[in-house]
Amino acid sequence: MLKRCFDLFVALAASLILLLPLLLVAIAVRLTSRGPIVYWSERVGRQNKIFKMPKFRSMRIDTPAVATHLLGDPDRYLTPIGSFLRKSSLDELPQLWSILKGDMSLVGPRPALFNQHDLIALRTEKSVHTILPGLTGWAQINGRDELPIPAKVELDAYYLQHRSLSLDIRILCLTFLKVLRRDGITH
Repeated sequence: MLKRCFDLFVALAASLILLLPLLLVAIAVRLTSRGPIVYWSERVGRQNKIFKMPKFRSMRIDTPAVATHLLGDPDRYLTPIGSFLRKSSLDELPQLWSILKGDMSLVGPRPALFNQHDLIALRTEKSVHTILPGLTGWAQINGRDELPIPAKVELDAYYLQHRSLSLDIRILCLTFLKVLRRDGITH
Protein backbone atom coordinates (compact mmCIF):
# COMPACT_ATOMS: atom_id res chain seq x y z
CA MET A 1 0.00 0.00 0.00
CA LEU A 2 2.85 2.39 0.85
CA LYS A 3 4.52 1.57 -2.48
CA ARG A 4 1.31 2.36 -4.40
CA CYS A 5 0.87 5.68 -2.56
CA PHE A 6 4.50 6.55 -3.28
CA ASP A 7 4.04 5.61 -6.97
CA LEU A 8 0.90 7.74 -7.28
CA PHE A 9 2.42 10.75 -5.55
CA VAL A 10 5.66 10.71 -7.58
CA ALA A 11 3.95 9.93 -10.91
CA LEU A 12 1.39 12.69 -10.43
CA ALA A 13 4.03 15.22 -9.36
CA ALA A 14 6.31 14.21 -12.26
CA SER A 15 3.41 14.48 -14.73
CA LEU A 16 2.69 18.03 -13.60
CA ILE A 17 6.36 19.09 -13.55
CA LEU A 18 7.04 17.48 -16.94
CA LEU A 19 3.88 18.72 -18.64
CA LEU A 20 5.74 21.20 -20.88
CA PRO A 21 8.53 18.75 -21.86
CA LEU A 22 5.86 16.10 -22.57
CA LEU A 23 4.06 18.54 -24.86
CA LEU A 24 7.29 19.57 -26.63
CA VAL A 25 8.34 15.96 -27.24
CA ALA A 26 4.85 15.16 -28.55
CA ILE A 27 5.08 18.06 -31.01
CA ALA A 28 8.60 17.02 -32.08
CA VAL A 29 7.48 13.43 -32.74
CA ARG A 30 4.49 14.67 -34.78
CA LEU A 31 6.62 17.07 -36.86
CA THR A 32 9.49 14.66 -37.61
CA SER A 33 7.76 11.45 -38.63
CA ARG A 34 4.61 9.90 -39.98
CA GLY A 35 2.31 8.04 -37.61
CA PRO A 36 0.98 8.39 -34.08
CA ILE A 37 2.82 10.33 -31.37
CA VAL A 38 2.51 7.52 -28.86
CA TYR A 39 3.25 3.87 -29.56
CA TRP A 40 1.21 1.43 -27.48
CA SER A 41 3.36 -1.64 -26.94
CA GLU A 42 1.88 -4.94 -25.77
CA ARG A 43 3.78 -5.82 -22.61
CA VAL A 44 3.66 -8.48 -19.94
CA GLY A 45 2.58 -7.23 -16.53
CA ARG A 46 1.92 -8.73 -13.12
CA GLN A 47 0.90 -12.41 -13.27
CA ASN A 48 1.95 -12.42 -16.96
CA LYS A 49 -1.16 -10.46 -18.01
CA ILE A 50 -0.80 -8.40 -21.18
CA PHE A 51 -1.26 -4.64 -20.95
CA LYS A 52 -0.68 -1.75 -23.33
CA MET A 53 2.31 0.39 -22.37
CA PRO A 54 2.70 3.84 -23.97
CA LYS A 55 5.98 5.26 -25.24
CA PHE A 56 6.74 8.25 -27.39
CA ARG A 57 7.29 6.73 -30.82
CA SER A 58 11.00 6.57 -31.62
CA MET A 59 10.77 3.98 -34.41
CA ARG A 60 9.15 4.12 -37.82
CA ILE A 61 5.65 2.70 -38.12
CA ASP A 62 6.89 -0.24 -40.27
CA THR A 63 9.21 -1.56 -37.53
CA PRO A 64 8.64 -5.23 -36.59
CA ALA A 65 7.23 -5.76 -33.06
CA VAL A 66 10.33 -7.40 -31.58
CA ALA A 67 12.94 -6.39 -29.01
CA THR A 68 15.32 -3.81 -30.49
CA HIS A 69 18.34 -6.13 -30.14
CA LEU A 70 16.60 -8.65 -32.42
CA LEU A 71 16.35 -6.20 -35.33
CA GLY A 72 19.08 -6.73 -37.92
CA ASP A 73 19.90 -3.02 -38.13
CA PRO A 74 17.85 -1.16 -35.50
CA ASP A 75 19.24 2.24 -36.47
CA ARG A 76 17.52 2.08 -39.86
CA TYR A 77 14.13 1.98 -38.12
CA LEU A 78 14.70 5.04 -35.93
CA THR A 79 12.76 8.22 -36.62
CA PRO A 80 14.80 11.41 -37.12
CA ILE A 81 14.62 12.12 -33.36
CA GLY A 82 14.32 8.48 -32.25
CA SER A 83 17.93 8.08 -31.20
CA PHE A 84 17.75 11.23 -29.07
CA LEU A 85 14.48 10.14 -27.46
CA ARG A 86 15.94 6.75 -26.54
CA LYS A 87 19.32 7.99 -25.32
CA SER A 88 17.66 10.67 -23.19
CA SER A 89 14.93 8.20 -22.07
CA LEU A 90 12.30 10.81 -23.00
CA ASP A 91 10.47 8.09 -24.94
CA GLU A 92 9.63 6.49 -21.57
CA LEU A 93 7.76 9.48 -20.10
CA PRO A 94 4.26 8.40 -21.24
CA GLN A 95 4.66 5.39 -18.94
CA LEU A 96 3.73 7.73 -16.11
CA TRP A 97 0.18 7.02 -17.36
CA SER A 98 0.70 3.27 -16.80
CA ILE A 99 1.89 4.01 -13.26
CA LEU A 100 -1.12 6.20 -12.50
CA LYS A 101 -3.41 3.55 -13.98
CA GLY A 102 -1.84 0.78 -11.86
CA ASP A 103 -0.37 -1.34 -14.68
CA MET A 104 3.17 -0.39 -13.64
CA SER A 105 5.15 0.86 -10.68
CA LEU A 106 7.99 3.36 -10.59
CA VAL A 107 10.38 0.53 -9.71
CA GLY A 108 10.19 -3.12 -10.72
CA PRO A 109 11.38 -5.36 -13.52
CA ARG A 110 11.02 -3.69 -16.92
CA PRO A 111 7.94 -5.09 -18.66
CA ALA A 112 8.76 -7.75 -21.25
CA LEU A 113 7.41 -7.60 -24.76
CA PHE A 114 4.57 -10.07 -25.30
CA ASN A 115 6.82 -12.19 -27.54
CA GLN A 116 9.92 -12.37 -25.31
CA HIS A 117 9.06 -15.93 -24.30
CA ASP A 118 12.52 -16.73 -22.89
CA LEU A 119 12.44 -13.72 -20.56
CA ILE A 120 8.84 -14.39 -19.49
CA ALA A 121 9.59 -18.06 -18.74
CA LEU A 122 12.68 -17.27 -16.63
CA ARG A 123 10.85 -14.55 -14.71
CA THR A 124 7.95 -16.91 -14.03
CA GLU A 125 10.39 -19.59 -12.81
CA LYS A 126 11.86 -17.05 -10.33
CA SER A 127 8.40 -15.65 -9.31
CA VAL A 128 9.32 -12.20 -10.68
CA HIS A 129 5.98 -12.22 -12.54
CA THR A 130 4.19 -11.71 -9.20
CA ILE A 131 5.18 -8.02 -8.94
CA LEU A 132 4.27 -5.01 -11.05
CA PRO A 133 6.75 -4.12 -13.79
CA GLY A 134 8.52 -0.81 -13.38
CA LEU A 135 9.57 2.30 -15.21
CA THR A 136 13.04 1.44 -13.91
CA GLY A 137 14.50 -1.39 -11.92
CA TRP A 138 17.49 -3.03 -10.32
CA ALA A 139 18.55 -4.52 -13.67
CA GLN A 140 18.37 -1.10 -15.36
CA ILE A 141 20.88 0.44 -12.97
CA ASN A 142 23.13 -2.61 -13.19
CA GLY A 143 23.55 -2.89 -16.95
CA ARG A 144 20.27 -2.08 -18.72
CA ASP A 145 20.41 -3.07 -22.43
CA GLU A 146 23.87 -4.61 -22.12
CA LEU A 147 22.77 -7.51 -19.90
CA PRO A 148 21.97 -10.99 -21.20
CA ILE A 149 18.48 -12.20 -20.25
CA PRO A 150 19.55 -14.67 -17.51
CA ALA A 151 21.55 -11.91 -15.78
CA LYS A 152 18.57 -9.52 -15.99
CA VAL A 153 16.31 -12.13 -14.41
CA GLU A 154 18.79 -12.73 -11.57
CA LEU A 155 18.79 -8.98 -10.86
CA ASP A 156 14.98 -8.91 -11.06
CA ALA A 157 14.85 -11.82 -8.57
CA TYR A 158 17.21 -9.93 -6.26
CA TYR A 159 14.83 -6.97 -6.36
CA LEU A 160 11.85 -9.24 -5.63
CA GLN A 161 13.60 -10.60 -2.53
CA HIS A 162 14.92 -7.25 -1.24
CA ARG A 163 12.30 -4.70 -2.30
CA SER A 164 11.60 -1.85 0.05
CA LEU A 165 10.80 1.84 -0.14
CA SER A 166 14.44 2.70 0.60
CA LEU A 167 15.66 0.41 -2.21
CA ASP A 168 13.10 1.97 -4.57
CA ILE A 169 14.34 5.47 -3.71
CA ARG A 170 17.95 4.35 -4.22
CA ILE A 171 17.07 2.84 -7.62
CA LEU A 172 15.21 6.01 -8.68
CA CYS A 173 18.18 8.21 -7.72
CA LEU A 174 20.68 5.94 -9.51
CA THR A 175 18.38 5.81 -12.56
CA PHE A 176 18.32 9.61 -12.69
CA LEU A 177 22.15 9.67 -12.65
CA LYS A 178 22.40 6.97 -15.33
CA VAL A 179 19.94 8.81 -17.58
CA LEU A 180 21.94 12.02 -17.19
CA ARG A 181 25.14 10.13 -18.12
CA ARG A 182 23.34 8.00 -20.75
CA ASP A 183 24.92 4.86 -19.28
CA GLY A 184 23.98 1.44 -20.64
CA ILE A 185 21.89 2.64 -23.57
CA THR A 186 22.63 0.91 -26.85
CA HIS A 187 20.00 2.52 -29.17
